[in-house]
Amino acid sequence: MKKSTLKSKNRTEPIYVIAGKEQSLVNIECDRLLEQLVQPEQRPVGLFIADPQQVAVADIMDELRTLPFLAERRVVVVRGADEFISKNRQLLESYFDNPCPTGVLVLTVDSWPAGTRLAKMLPKVGRLISIEHSLPWQLPDRLIRYASDAHSKELTSEAAELLVELIGDELGRLYSEVDKLALFADSEKTITLQHVEQLIGHNRIFGAFAVIDACLAGNSAQAVDRLRNMFAEDKSAEYTVVGAFAFHFRRLFNAKVLFDKGARSAEVAAKLRIWGNKEGFFAQLRQLSLQQIGNTLQQLAQIDYAIKTGRTKAQLAIEKLVLNLTAGS
Repeated sequence: MKKSTLKSKNRTEPIYVIAGKEQSLVNIECDRLLEQLVQPEQRPVGLFIADPQQVAVADIMDELRTLPFLAERRVVVVRGADEFISKNRQLLESYFDNPCPTGVLVLTVDSWPAGTRLAKMLPKVGRLISIEHSLPWQLPDRLIRYASDAHSKELTSEAAELLVELIGDELGRLYSEVDKLALFADSEKTITLQHVEQLIGHNRIFGAFAVIDACLAGNSAQAVDRLRNMFAEDKSAEYTVVGAFAFHFRRLFNAKVLFDKGARSAEVAAKLRIWGNKEGFFAQLRQLSLQQIGNTLQQLAQIDYAIKTGRTKAQLAIEKLVLNLTAGS
């Protein structure tokens, strides 16, 4: 969740601090703030982005105190400013005590300890925006809030949950998908499950379905060819392919459980929202045991961890999984 010491949502403050350990989210929040502070046509003369390793603190202060030319204000951004703040704390305390009225200082940091003098001074002269880590089950609610804040649209809980299923838990990428969905929904006020299915879900799930079909037919060449087409046709497949396969196998697993409890095919299809090729889905289900599906889900979880920790590449890992599935069919 994002917390901020907002005094007035539309008021421009002399100083902003964006704090959080998720660098991609901090950068997203910083970019959103800059959109509010500096018009694109004013950026050549109204925006200065300082590398704290390359630019002296005196130069940064000079930039803040430079009168804006053909712009409303002079905005200076220091990204990754933790060490910069530690080295120049006394000078920054002096600036916080008397910030330039025509300059805006934006600092992005990993942490902002509440007990420091700068932290105690900030509420009087600026705004703290804290980016907190989201646990997996908190992601749908966070996406719902983002859709409302960034696009004034309602994102249904079902749509948010499906997004997380398909895209994974990287919040920056999830935000990007919400941005696309907001454009896709156009004048509609609500982003629904159908929007997610049409724009994101259908192609990825259909691609995974086609690969699994070839695996169960024992055709390894066709399975690998279809998988490689998924990567060739979708540049984001590197980040979403595991989610697409996991989504499909979770539905297979849940369908097996429902059938074991005596549910009928129509009931299973309705409960699990199986669209498109229902006959093909149930044909796959008949060829797989609950243990096979569970083992595959476990392998996908291991692959996901290995990709995120840099131990493997998505395409290589999924190709190995596909070949194993074909051999076991």
